[in-house]
Amino acid sequence: MAAEHQLYELGYFTFSDGTTLPDTSIAFTTYGELNEARDNAIVLPTWFVGTHADHEWMIGEDAMLDTSRYFVVVPSMFANGLSSSPSNTPAPYDRGRFPKVSIQDNVRAQHQLVTAHLGITGVELVIGGSMGAFQTFQWALSYPALIRRIMPTGGASRVSPHCRVFLEGVKAALQADAAYMDGDYEERPERGLRAVGRVYAGWGLSQAFYKRGLYKQMGFDSVDAFLVDFWEAFFVDLDANDLLSQLDTWQRADLAATDSYDGDLARALGDIRAKAILAPGQKDLYFPPEDMAWEAEQMPDAELAVIPGVWGHFSDSGVDPDCNEFVRATAHRLLATSADAPSAARSAPPG
Repeated sequence: MAAEHQLYELGYFTFSDGTTLPDTSIAFTTYGELNEARDNAIVLPTWFVGTHADHEWMIGEDAMLDTSRYFVVVPSMFANGLSSSPSNTPAPYDRGRFPKVSIQDNVRAQHQLVTAHLGITGVELVIGGSMGAFQTFQWALSYPALIRRIMPTGGASRVSPHCRVFLEGVKAALQADAAYMDGDYEERPERGLRAVGRVYAGWGLSQAFYKRGLYKQMGFDSVDAFLVDFWEAFFVDLDANDLLSQLDTWQRADLAATDSYDGDLARALGDIRAKAILAPGQKDLYFPPEDMAWEAEQMPDAELAVIPGVWGHFSDSGVDPDCNEFVRATAHRLLATSADAPSAARSAPPG
């Protein structure tokens, strides 16, 4: 059973689209103990429509993130159904009227949680996959005085045009359901949500995964069973407006949208001072390794560690034991390396 989450009340919070939401909250869960110096923290941001429960395979004594040594904080993204979301916010900001949320908004709220509420003075590692990777890059750029190391996995610092096109297909599948009613649905748009699952099925895993029949390793005896009992079953229980809000955040994700960078991604990456390992999946279809290789080249203290295998975007999801071991060993290697004390330079929050 997953640990219980807590809520940190942000109160009035102004998003990057200019909307100020009253009674804003961010969900979080902690594991382990904060040391006396309050600097043994690891921050693990959630991925697309994920919660802390999806990340607990990484956390525990002698696990990838060892709670006998580290204080692990898992903050939930806005619109995941636990933090402030279209599904739990009252009118007039409910449903499709929820603010447009940026990666910068998420990290700014998380920083307030980590420093003002939890009193953390140093973060040994920020690690996150998929949309968590966007947040990981942002943490390092926006708060260099706090962050020693980062490990973005299966993600990017900016969404690519190809990835944006993929997400347009996901959105269109959902919005084509007449029950969606432009977000003011009375009943869950089930046909649209099931269609989202089928769109995702062709992108989340590689061609080689299907050719080798590795869905059987996940407990499904056929492709059809995998489509219905895994992909459709996952998405059909989600709130459609929450899903669309996070898709919008994903599509607009851009480290270089941070104040003062004017879209210059190479310069933004070059200003990251944390020691970094970037770990893409070898056959990830929308976050390919060559994109992370370029990102690592722009950073002053970064290396690339490609997660081997055919699991595509699932390479860092906890499903395959060999992938899990590679990610665990890489994270331990990064934590074992010396990292300079965080610099006081550029410690202001992003816009």
